[in-house]
Amino acid sequence: MTTATATTTTADGKTFRSAIRLQGSFLTAIEKRTLRWLAVRLPASVNSDDLTILALVAMGGVGLSYWLAASDPIGLLLAIVFLAINWFGDSLDGTLARVRDTQRPRYGYYVDHIVDVIGTFFLFGGLALSGYMSPAVAALLLIAYFMVCLEVYLATVSLGTFKMDFMRIGPTELRILLSVGNIVLLFHPMATVFGHTFKLFDVGGVIGAAGMFGVLIISTIRNTRTLYRAEPLPRR
Repeated sequence: MTTATATTTTADGKTFRSAIRLQGSFLTAIEKRTLRWLAVRLPASVNSDDLTILALVAMGGVGLSYWLAASDPIGLLLAIVFLAINWFGDSLDGTLARVRDTQRPRYGYYVDHIVDVIGTFFLFGGLALSGYMSPAVAALLLIAYFMVCLEVYLATVSLGTFKMDFMRIGPTELRILLSVGNIVLLFHPMATVFGHTFKLFDVGGVIGAAGMFGVLIISTIRNTRTLYRAEPLPRR
């Protein structure tokens, strides 16, 4: 488990304390080393905003690639390429700011996460149009994702901690799982469950949504209990 926090005086003279970032996914250690290695070698002309824009454009590319996959399976492979580009931009922008000591905590937090929300809409929108996932399942996943995001953002404000993974699965691991799923789709687009045949990504999507709702329930109970204990009712 790795944590990171900082207290910063912003340009308007206000003191802002960043939330503690909790990272404990399977690839956290190697990913942090890789990102730092990349950050110190990036040209000075490239800044964090450039990487954030790249990440958003790449997610648009992911969505379009899935749309293309409805008529040409090559779209599944293109989606993997754009997922890799998204990882590069989305994961490296914050590291670059820390390496160069150009952090803007409030701006970075807001922009980074609004880009994630919009990018995820592109992703599930593309899946809904791909033919490999039913629109209803894509919508269920999107709702589950947004509800988990809402809980995480509320916990960040209320508890001062920002949890970036669940059950040691973070954004990077999810990108890898999705990429592997794309390759499997090329050969086995359907799955048999209890004697019935379903789209492979529908099965995975329902399992993923169930997992996210489970995480939401557990996190809500845990954080509510923590806040209740931190702010007990006054005794009369």
